[in-house]
Amino acid sequence: MQRLGLFGNRLLGEIPASLGNLTQLFEIYLQDYRFEGTIPPSLINCQNLQSLDISQNNLNGSIPQQLIGASSLPLLFINLSHNSFTGKLPFEVGNLKNINQMDISNNNLSGEIPTSIGNCLILEYLYLQGNSFSGAIPSSMASLKGLRLLDVSQNNLSGSIPEGLEKLLFIEKLNLSFNNFEGEVPIEGVFKNISAISLIGNTKLCGGITKLQLPKCPVHLMKPRKSIGFKLAIVIISIVQIFLLFSSFLVWMKKSRKKSPSMVSTMDLLLNVSYKELYKATSGFSPSNLIGSGSFGFVYKGLIHSEERSIAVKVLNLQQKGASKSFMVECNALRNIRHKNLVKILTCCSSMDYNGNEFKALVFEFMTNGSLDFWLHQELDNENQSRNLSLLQRLNVAIDVACAIDYLHNYSMQPIIHCDLKPSNVLLDNDMVAHVSDFGLAKLLPITNDSSEKQTSTIGIKGSIGYIAPSNFF
Repeated sequence: MQRLGLFGNRLLGEIPASLGNLTQLFEIYLQDYRFEGTIPPSLINCQNLQSLDISQNNLNGSIPQQLIGASSLPLLFINLSHNSFTGKLPFEVGNLKNINQMDISNNNLSGEIPTSIGNCLILEYLYLQGNSFSGAIPSSMASLKGLRLLDVSQNNLSGSIPEGLEKLLFIEKLNLSFNNFEGEVPIEGVFKNISAISLIGNTKLCGGITKLQLPKCPVHLMKPRKSIGFKLAIVIISIVQIFLLFSSFLVWMKKSRKKSPSMVSTMDLLLNVSYKELYKATSGFSPSNLIGSGSFGFVYKGLIHSEERSIAVKVLNLQQKGASKSFMVECNALRNIRHKNLVKILTCCSSMDYNGNEFKALVFEFMTNGSLDFWLHQELDNENQSRNLSLLQRLNVAIDVACAIDYLHNYSMQPIIHCDLKPSNVLLDNDMVAHVSDFGLAKLLPITNDSSEKQTSTIGIKGSIGYIAPSNFF
């Protein structure tokens, strides 16, 4: 069993410790029941667990360190909200290197927010509201460069607002309301957007942008006898800062030459997409919009009318064995890789269709010139269609593919083996630049290089006949 969901029931009692015997579980969904007691420590036996939702129950006790300790699970999503957990959020939370969304809101947790939270570099959504956390927001949160939402409202937090929060480029929602913060409110980054931040219930804040209508911060005048020394200190500090900035720039230039020059911004990613939007974009998944098919589903061309943007929608055939696992593997592989020669994932959708059936899809940037297979193998009925690749174009495609594979093997945060590299999985954009696609069979290698910890989407030989890499036979 890989997925456990008991939706729409009224289960009582404790969560059985025997769940730990289901060692192949990837997902556990036990939210919105009347479970009580503590989280069974036996869940640590589910070493493949990536999603855990036990929210809205009557659970209590402390959060087990086994969940996020030294031998932590490969969790991508965890929701413990709306229970009665007590104690501190364990410092070992920083060991959740792969966590993308964490919700521990509306419990009875106390103490300070661990500084180790800054080690969760992939974290995008963090919900801590409705607890009794105290102390300051750790400055280490400025390390969460991909953070999109942070909610610490309705706690007992104090101190000043860390300046590092204004440097988080992708944050869309910041809720600091109903705490005891004090001092000046930053004016850059997310703090420039009044609709993206909430500061109510913090009576000691001042400054900020005019629309916040906060009182002005008091001006501390320097005594005249110290003015010369103060000016001298400012000059010295400025010189040091310029020197450090110049040194940092040189270091950055040196590193950027070593890294792939094709890292791209994620500013243009679609934030959310529903089944309804994808249904509309593809004209109801019309056969006329079908542009490809594979082992686990079909690919449709679509158009997001609000942005006039062409997209490719890969709809998983969940009746096909291994399709759900392929969806998880492809999401995990694509969520942290950015390269000009890799197909760009825009978003994913996991929902229900109009018939109440489970629906999973991946949304990619549309490649106008189709696949390399289309250009290499002409159909008999299309002899008049000119789509020959010149020798230079073929060489450029080979170089593009090699650059993509080199990045996956040697430069991505987690080494990735594609396992199904073939012409139909190489797509060409409007400028005939090649993009490697379809990571449904990929192997995600552990950073520790321990082959026993490899996370794969299938067991045994993987890939298309004729294109299987020799390493797959060993």
